[in-house]
Amino acid sequence: MLLVLPTELTHAQAAACLRMLAQAQAAQQDAQVVVDAGALARFDSSALAVLLACRRAALAQGKAFAVKAMPAALGRLAQLYGVRQLLADAA
Repeated sequence: MLLVLPTELTHAQAAACLRMLAQAQAAQQDAQVVVDAGALARFDSSALAVLLACRRAALAQGKAFAVKAMPAALGRLAQLYGVRQLLADAA
């Protein structure tokens, strides 16, 4: 199962998005959680917080975690915050 981020993920949408992703993630039986960030067009650092929360939940469940199609700007923001290596690219 692939978890998909919305086109906009700022502070205003973060809590609702995280709840939605957490519900989908809890129902997932796969050994790896993959989040597709390709649709993200407008975001702030809250998008990183959501991704890191998903990563923590995946690891707590003993699952691998990866982000697919991360926009370059989000990757640069993750690098700036020092968390880029935690958000591995999905193959």
